Amino acid sequence: MALAEGAAPSLEPAGDRRVIQVGADQLIRLESVTKVYGSGDAAVVALDHFSLDVAAGELLAVMGPSGSGKSTLMNILGCLDTPTSGRYWFGGDDVSRLNETQLAHVRNRRIGFVFQQFHLLPRLSAWRNVELPLLYRGERDRRALALRALDQVGLGNRVNHRPTQLSGGQQQRVAIARALVTNPDLILADEPTGNLDTAASREVLTILRDLNQQGRTIVIITHDPEVAPVAQRTVVMRDGRLVHRVAA
Repeated sequence: MALAEGAAPSLEPAGDRRVIQVGADQLIRLESVTKVYGSGDAAVVALDHFSLDVAAGELLAVMGPSGSGKSTLMNILGCLDTPTSGRYWFGGDDVSRLNETQLAHVRNRRIGFVFQQFHLLPRLSAWRNVELPLLYRGERDRRALALRALDQVGLGNRVNHRPTQLSGGQQQRVAIARALVTNPDLILADEPTGNLDTAASREVLTILRDLNQQGRTIVIITHDPEVAPVAQRTVVMRDGRLVHRVAA
């Protein structure tokens, strides 16, 4: 069972890192995380003593207005940035003090990203785009793994299409397959429906929900109110703080 928020974690040394002893169902623990950009009179507090637990297998939506700190939270959850203060435990590992090389290893091995802008390479086919994270890992059977991921998002008949030959919703599904192909501990989706029409948004949310029902842990950062009914839990941010929690 996961520790209750605010409970004191038990730490044991593990080489040059620290490990938190938590229940098997807890993947993420943020403890009083603060992120400050700049200094002195120009300092901007993007996250202000932010604490959050996410269970393994959970589908969580993080909502809030522009400037609420959602993007900063995504960067920290995705190991793209580190807190100014506070702690971030991911899968029991304290990742809040890792260097850039160590953070890159965590990102490549344990986190799959889905972005609003898709970030597909236009000259590559769908399966070639999906296999890219596997190239960095030196993985064998890349094509088979990429095709399997595309089949999971309903694009088994579009594997050789380039992004310009796909609709916006199909491009986002390719991006989801790319996030899925490494079998990550966490799928982190930043405004995944932001560039899609209503029908395509619903298709993408259905895929994310189905992946969650298969046991995937998914955190969606979004403005879209349609996401909340799909999520198991919704938290609302304002001014770098968590101000509201909604259970599905």
